[in-house]
Amino acid sequence: MSANNLPEVWLRGPLPDVPALLQPVAHALLQAREEVNALMGDFPDDLLWERPATVASVGFHLQHLAGVLDRLFSYAEGRSLSDSQLASLATEGKFNPDGHETTHTLVQRFNAQVATVLAQLRTTDESTLTEVRYVGRGRVPSTVIGLLVHSAEHTTRHVGQLLVTVRILTQH
Repeated sequence: MSANNLPEVWLRGPLPDVPALLQPVAHALLQAREEVNALMGDFPDDLLWERPATVASVGFHLQHLAGVLDRLFSYAEGRSLSDSQLASLATEGKFNPDGHETTHTLVQRFNAQVATVLAQLRTTDESTLTEVRYVGRGRVPSTVIGLLVHSAEHTTRHVGQLLVTVRILTQH
C-alpha cells in the first residue's frame, strides 16, 4: 500500500484515455510521481547537492527524472533534441548558486513533466508503437514502444536510487 493507503497505481485499474498497450508505462510513471512526492515532502534544501559515498546527488536525480522523460518522449515523437533540451542536459547534476532550485521546485518540475508525458501517452496511436525512432546524435535506432517503456524503466530505476540517497542523507 502507498502512503495514502491506496494500492499501487497499477492495481487501481486502467487509466482513462491511455491506450491499452501503454497502460503499464502510465502506471509506472504515476507510481514514481507518488513515491517522489511522498519521499521529498520535507527533504531539506541544504542536502540537495550532497553526494554521500560519491553517488549522484538528490538534486541530480530530481533534475534527471524530469529531463530524461522530456528527452525520451521527444525521441518517441520523432524529434531531435532542441537547443534548450541540450542545455538542460548539460546542467543536470550541477549546483547553480545563482539558481533558485529547491526541493519543491525540482519536485514540481518532475510533476509537470509527468503530466506532460501522460498527455502524450493519451494521444499516442498504438499503430505507431513499432515504428523506428532514432536516439541521440548517433541516431541509434529504437521504436516508439521501446522509448516509452525505457522511460518508465529508467524513471523507476532513478526513483530507487533517489530513495536510497535520501535515506542515507536523512538518517539520524
